[in-house]
Amino acid sequence: MPALRVVGPGRAGTALARAVASLPGWRVEAPLRRGDDVTHAAEGVELLVLATPDGGVADVAAAVAPVDTTVVAHLAGSLGLDALAPHARRASIHPLRAITEVGADLRGAWFAVAGDPLAGEVVDALEGHRVAVDDEHRAAYHAAACIASNHLVALLGHVERVAGAVGVPLEAYLDLVRQTVDNVAALGPAAALTGPVRRGDTATVARHLAALDPSERPAYEAMAVAAKVLVP
Repeated sequence: MPALRVVGPGRAGTALARAVASLPGWRVEAPLRRGDDVTHAAEGVELLVLATPDGGVADVAAAVAPVDTTVVAHLAGSLGLDALAPHARRASIHPLRAITEVGADLRGAWFAVAGDPLAGEVVDALEGHRVAVDDEHRAAYHAAACIASNHLVALLGHVERVAGAVGVPLEAYLDLVRQTVDNVAALGPAAALTGPVRRGDTATVARHLAALDPSERPAYEAMAVAAKVLVP
């Protein structure tokens, strides 16, 4: 029975451990936390996942004594496999899920994988979708993930502030957000774009900017420029 151990059971590490624990034929060992001795962490498991903050992955990997039969993997979207030296069998398994304090279900998720085939086998067992992303393209891949999730949250914070200033709750806009995402899924970004930028209605854009608090204008202007890129 293959076994998994996680070093650094934060949000992502815990979510992966729970997902793997639900798989028939897998065993999940107790995690190692900050301050624990990780020297022998690779012993007795087939997959050791380093789920520490990105900046600590290389140091933790270097502190773990290599075991020839153990795959050492990280969950960092922007890091390459070189961060896992000196281990011979290395992998990256990055889930494309927004994992909050309450966790996330990783079954059926998209994952960026690299390195040892065991990473892909785990994703397949979770009925996930995998895309191969090599070291050269990891940073750009992860930037896109941050834009898709973190920047979207920041954009909705922008909506909340602007709408809240005139007494309209964020909730009133969320159905519009969901419909827009559905349109993008069905049509693609360019065809899903609506509104004044698509129409070339500069007068309406100017009215918007005049109505906004000066602190909110740069975000609007930046997104208007981004929207214009989609206009044929």
